[in-house]
Parts: sequence; C-alpha cells; structure tokens
Amino acid sequence: MAFIHKGFIKAQTLISVNQYVLRLILAISTVTPVTTATANLSDPCYNYTVLDNPWRSINNTINNNMCDTSVSWSGWYRLFINGLSAHVADTCVALYRCGTSVTLWIRGGHPTVKDGVVTRDVCGYDVNYCCYHGSYPIKVKACPGNYYVYELVSPNICNAAYCADTGNITTTAVTPVTISPAVTDISAAFTTVTPETTSAGINITLPEGCTSQNCFQNLLEQIENITSSQVLSVTTVTNILTMAFNASEKMLDSSSSSVSPAELASYGNRVLKTSEKLISTLVKPTDTSDNVSLALAAVEVEVFMVGPNVALNKIPRLDTTNSSVDIDLIGIARNNDKGSAAVAFMGYNTMENLLKPDFFNTSNDTVKTMMSTVISATLPKTNNTKLTKPVNFTLKHIREFDPNGSLSCVYWNISEWIVDGCSVLETNSNYTVCSCVHLSTFALIMQTSRPPESDSQLDLLNLVCVIVGLVFFSLALLTFALCQWSPGVNNVARINICISLLLAHLLFLLTQQFLDLIRPQQVLCAVISGVLHFLFLSGFAWMFIEAVLLFICVRNLSQISSKKREVLSTGFLCVIGYTVALVVVAVSVGLLPEGYGSEHCWIKMDKGFIWSFLGPVCVILALNMILFINIIIKLNSTLKNLNAEVSQMKQTKTMTFKTLAQFVVLGCSWILGFFTNGRKELEIIFLILNSQQGTFIFLVYCILNNEVRQQYRNCFRCLCYGRKQH
Repeated sequence: MAFIHKGFIKAQTLISVNQYVLRLILAISTVTPVTTATANLSDPCYNYTVLDNPWRSINNTINNNMCDTSVSWSGWYRLFINGLSAHVADTCVALYRCGTSVTLWIRGGHPTVKDGVVTRDVCGYDVNYCCYHGSYPIKVKACPGNYYVYELVSPNICNAAYCADTGNITTTAVTPVTISPAVTDISAAFTTVTPETTSAGINITLPEGCTSQNCFQNLLEQIENITSSQVLSVTTVTNILTMAFNASEKMLDSSSSSVSPAELASYGNRVLKTSEKLISTLVKPTDTSDNVSLALAAVEVEVFMVGPNVALNKIPRLDTTNSSVDIDLIGIARNNDKGSAAVAFMGYNTMENLLKPDFFNTSNDTVKTMMSTVISATLPKTNNTKLTKPVNFTLKHIREFDPNGSLSCVYWNISEWIVDGCSVLETNSNYTVCSCVHLSTFALIMQTSRPPESDSQLDLLNLVCVIVGLVFFSLALLTFALCQWSPGVNNVARINICISLLLAHLLFLLTQQFLDLIRPQQVLCAVISGVLHFLFLSGFAWMFIEAVLLFICVRNLSQISSKKREVLSTGFLCVIGYTVALVVVAVSVGLLPEGYGSEHCWIKMDKGFIWSFLGPVCVILALNMILFINIIIKLNSTLKNLNAEVSQMKQTKTMTFKTLAQFVVLGCSWILGFFTNGRKELEIIFLILNSQQGTFIFLVYCILNNEVRQQYRNCFRCLCYGRKQH
C-alpha cells in the first residue's frame, strides 16, 4: 500500500511492397490436403497440406481484420497461388496489407536444403519497427524442387495473418544438394563440432558438464584459431555460437560470486571478438548482393554483402527483434578497390551479464539501467572501413522507460562504456535512435536518481496500519450485515466502500509480500495491476456516491418530520459505483495494455498512463471537497435555525462531528499527497489517514450509533449469559 501512496505523491520506408501481393486466407474449409506418396512420409517435404486460395493482393489496403489466431493449424503446409508455388514473405511488410492489420513475415530468410528444418521468428511491422510485433516462431524446411514447407502455428496477437510473397520463386530457388557424410562426432565425454568449410576443417570441442572458467577460455581459444578467410555454413556457425554462449551462461551461473568486474569485462571482450570472427566467416564473394541471417536465444545476426555489380541504391535496413541499423554500405563499397563490402549486425540478448551498465563511469552517483540489448556492427572482409556518413541505430527499450531519466548512447571501449562519437538523435518511451560516427559495440544506458534508502520503520508502520485498517473494514462489514438498521438508513455506499477498499488493500498487501514470485509472471502481474486499478477506482466512486447521499441528508435536516424516501435505488447506485471504474479500466486496457504490470505490479508511470488512475481520482476528490464544503455551510445554517433544545442540540452536534469525520471517509485526505514533497511527517500522516478509512467508518457509523451500540450490548450480554449457564 505504501507504494500506491508514494506513486500518488510522485505522479506525474519499408521495402517496396510490389514484391508482395497476397496473404494466406485461412478458412479451413478451403484447404485441400494433398500428400506425395512416393517419398518418406515422415519428411514434411512429402507430407504436407496444400494451401491454394484466391490470395488477396498486398496492394489492397482495405483492412478486413483477418485473424490467424482462429485457425487450428496442424502439421506442415505448402503455399500455392492459383497453382503456382509461393512462399511466406521473408522481408518487412507494411501495415494493412493482405486483408489484415498486421501482416506476418519470417525473419532470418529461407534455409537451403542442406540446412534441414530451421526455426524462424515471425514478425509484424508497427511503430516504425519491422519486428515490433513478435509472434510464436514457426519451422521452415527447404525441399528439393525449389519449394518450401512451413509448420504454421497460430499467432499470439489478433488481427494478424501470414503474408505470401508472389515474387518469382526462382529468385530464392533451392538447388538440391548431396549431403556429405556426417561431420559431427559425438562421444560420451566430448561434444565435437567438425564443420565443413571451404578451407581446412576445424574441430571445436567442449567437455560435457565442464562449467569452469578454464573450460570457457579453452573454448574461446579454439574459436579464435579459426581464420577469417574461411567461409562456413550458417549451420556450422550456429552450432559453434550456441556452444559458446551456453558455456558462457554455465560459467557465470557456477561462479557468479567469484568473477570480478575486470574478469567480466575481459570475458565480454573475448566473446565479442570470437563472435565477430565467426560471423565474418559467413561473408562470401558476390557480384551483386547477398544476405545471411541467423537467430539464437543469445544472439541474432544479419549479414549483408554487396559486390561491384550491385543494382541497389541503398541496402535495406538490417533488423533484429529489438534493434535495427541504417548504414551506407553502397558508399563504403565504392571506396574499396574491388567495389565490395559487407556489414555484420549482431544483437546480443544476454551480453548485459558480462558488459554491465555499471561499467558506464559517470561523475554523478546515479542508477544505471541497460535500456536496450547490446548490439555490434562491423565491416568484415572489407579493406577500407571508413564510413561515408554517420550510422543510425534504432534501439527498442527493453525496460520500463522513466521520463525523468537521462539516456545515453554508448559504445564499448575495452573496459568501459563511453559516449564519444555517439549521440541521441531522437527518443520516445518506446525506442531511441542513436547516431554514431564509427562502428563498434553499442548499447543504450539510462541514468536515474538513486532512490532513497528504504525506511524500515516507515515500512513497518505501513504494514501495521494496513492490517489494522483491514480489521476495521471487516468489523464494519460484519456490523452492516448482522445488525438491524432503521428503515431510513442507507448503508449501500458504506458497504461497498468497505468491500472495494478491503479487497484492494488485501490484494496489494499480498502482492507485495509475494512480489518475488509474482513479478516474473508478467501476465499475472499485469492482471493484478488491472484488478487493483478497478478496485481502487470503484472505492473512490463509492466515496463520491456517499458524499452525494450525505449532502442530500444534510440538506433535508430541516425537514426531518417529512416523509423520507430514497432518492436513488440501490441497484442504480451499484451500477454507477462499479460501471464507472470498469469503463475506465476497459478504456485503459484498450488504449495501452502494456501500461499495466510495473515492477511493483501496479500501473506503469511512463507515457502518462498513471493518469488513468490519478485523473478520475482527482476529479472525484475535487467534487467531494465541493460537496463537503457545502455540507459544512448547510449544517451551520441549520444549527442557527434549530431551537436550542438540549436533546436536539446534542443530536445536531453529533451530526456535525460525524460530518467532520467524513473528511477521511470521503477520501478528501488523499489531497494531502500533493503537498508532502518528501517530508516524512506529512507522509506518515498521509499513510495513517488513508489506511484507516475502515476505522473511521466503523467509529462513525457503528460505535457512535446508539441503536448499533445497544445491539452490541445485547450481543455481549447473550454471550456472557451463555458462558454463565455453562
């Protein structure tokens, strides 16, 4: 609950689409299963379902909101367009094409027959990112005969569908090859990768179960012995990289406490060096242009090569899941003797474990947070590496953006992150564009003020106050439910205030106690924050209803003898009390679903989303204050007009006291949160008042009610009499 209080206090050109024309129409009724019986039925190349439909043109920008999540995919599929072989698009596709909002394409390119079955990430373009929407990956296989088969799965977002590329299938034709004898030797003691290369064979080994630093260093030394002139297959490079990054993770897990910062930096340098050397072996000569890509859990790679006869004016943007780069590779190639050049773009998803953000040395004492994946860009097998113009990197934020933080585009310089040569070109809450005049290893680091040290006494006070408040909420609810009330008393608002705030405080208290278990479950954390949003808003809505009912009651004090009648029915009040909160939460989810699930499983502060809570609360508090002031004025006027009889004056004074106590019950004390400004005394008062609304409700409407007190006495007498009988 303390976090909510503190949060309240601190609140504040795509590639040409002409090559694509169609998308998969996913009506199962139009799918005709066809299999080839002349080959091994376990091979998806000969056991697939044919998808041959009247594909929709990519140029048709009408959004039909086709959604592949409704399709029950099963097995492997081969794509046709009016009987002609087609394939899933493997380059970026614009929004609102192929009859849907988000057109899905596969990242990493199509494999060769030799690669076998590969896994490819599925992407959808949005917010200037070709892979802004990431869906579940699919399996792809190249088959002899120049076609591909796909093990399609349902996307994880709606209004998304796969898009077929109607470009000439022979442009990515797959020529059947004869697979050479096995080159992988696996023994009981060693995992060995002996890849096939254009030069002398290489042999990389790592003893199984070996997690020591010496084993890791030995593996890196073996990789460093590979010469950059070699050309290795994607499969070979993938296997070696997988082995290296797995060994790195195991080494860190087994010796995380004993590895010094200097050793981490040294390991990071060697991993970068060996990775770049391995990636350089993917570069091969070309007269025009070519590209290679691979994606692992730890690293994603995009390599683009141009030759002297390249017909492109500029190369396409190179993308990974969380980053992209724009580089003038054509201009660089023209400055080389042979007119050739290559760029390798790598996105490291786990490199932060080695090259930590704390290696960014600054004069001020701040908290450094890695806001992007670590990326590298190099020009392998390129003689003249001088840039013709600055390179722009677009880095997607991988953590919650703090609008008060300071972002820096940095590059790795042997032992530390430094800024020289890089600057922030533009930024928003989703991504940042960095411009650099050189190539290296880059990242985006955010500096934020170091939070004040946790006050254990304040935390204990918060815990005690919330628990006490929960107890009195429960006692008030029991009293409202079990005691008999006069016909003119309307407790519906008070009951629902107790229910909403009891559930909200209890859920938040339990969430914070088990935060370490809940936080990794992002969906659960987001759901909890949404439920908390609803419960607190409904509590404030009921406070407003209570203020209106109290205002009506005080206005009618001078007409006590008149016949009482309910102004609003209980059902209508319940609709208002809960529907308003539900509508606000529903609109918030629709506009910004990622706004839920902060580090404390509450509403995120970035993009101004916190105002989906503070906005309605401020409106209600303003209205309640206006009603409260009017209540005081009308009470004062009533007191002057009443006869000075003792009993009547006594009742009126009691009413006045109850009205003043309503300042807390109606939530008006939350206004104090705007004036604390870090002052501990005001924070303590704020915390106590707003955790004790249940206590004030119990005192005002139960303890100070003569009828209820009498029923308490009768209940205690019965209990005592029953004990005496026994």
